[in-house]
Amino acid sequence: MILPSSGVESEYDRKSELKAFDASKSGVKGLVDGGLTKIPLMFIHPHYNPDAKSGSAVSQFRVPLIDLDGVNDNATLRAKIIDQVREACENWGFLQVVNHGIPASVLEAMLDGIRGFHEQDTQMKKEFYTRDFKEKVSFVSNFDLFQATAATWKDSLSWAVAPNPPHPTELPAVCRDIVMEYSKQVKRLGYTLFELLSEALGLDVNHLKDMECAEMMFHAGHYYPPCPEPELTLGARRHTDSGFLTVLLQDQVGGLQVLHQNQWIDASPMPGALVINVGDSLQVITNDRFKSIEHRVLVNSESSRVSVASAFGTTLFPSSKLYSPIKELVSQENPPKYKEATLQTHVAYLRGKRV
Repeated sequence: MILPSSGVESEYDRKSELKAFDASKSGVKGLVDGGLTKIPLMFIHPHYNPDAKSGSAVSQFRVPLIDLDGVNDNATLRAKIIDQVREACENWGFLQVVNHGIPASVLEAMLDGIRGFHEQDTQMKKEFYTRDFKEKVSFVSNFDLFQATAATWKDSLSWAVAPNPPHPTELPAVCRDIVMEYSKQVKRLGYTLFELLSEALGLDVNHLKDMECAEMMFHAGHYYPPCPEPELTLGARRHTDSGFLTVLLQDQVGGLQVLHQNQWIDASPMPGALVINVGDSLQVITNDRFKSIEHRVLVNSESSRVSVASAFGTTLFPSSKLYSPIKELVSQENPPKYKEATLQTHVAYLRGKRV
């Protein structure tokens, strides 16, 4: 398969390029394995400037780091942690947590498992390649390949474990056991985080769980291959997450950046840490008290990057259920900023405002 490269100046049939790429079922890694030295045109982000408003390593800003050790054992310590969570969600929309209860061995095994899936023989991966996202397990490159203005340098293995998990035999053998174990542990951590968020809002400890904010859990194991022209593309374009909360496990390569005070700030990897971020749905029901913040992923030419995003929400597919800001969080002085609507309507409204 021959795809146009960034050096091609002649007529360009983007639709054909996208179809050929998708039909290969090999993803971005398949292109890299083929030895390309210039990226195909479909991946070029024409308005992307990697240096624009980047805080880089010299910035005075750092994503807040919160130690959860003792959160369930000491009331005084728990109150301090809740204050830290509140401040991070109000001012950053992002935080990193350590001593979260998931053993380092599980985190490492999960990263190894996802890397193992993406680096196995292509024919093995092709069995899972699909754009039918009603499948419980899927391998695909770019969920929005045919809708986005430019593709991203990323392949993804996805699975939903709540409320209807796949049967273990539906998961890839190379990472089956660790996917099941990690998913179970992240679900437990998610419940703890929603308790802390509820208390940070001054609500009953179970308020957000009772609203079914953790009813659905969707995972995506991303693989970002080395890129011969990293200055021309992105691993993930600037975006917000649509759900209530996302838990991200990342390796030590780096590349995740958070938009804070109009600067792109590195969410630098820390051994044993997990990145937590507020989603659009949580911003809506908290009446903008907690912020859903744009973020992106840069790629590099030297090494591949692996991450696992675990998103919590009410449902994987559009629902007719209506949401508005939690009544305890609104008042005459702080009226609701959103009318009652479906979450997909709220998310579309928020994203329209950010354009």
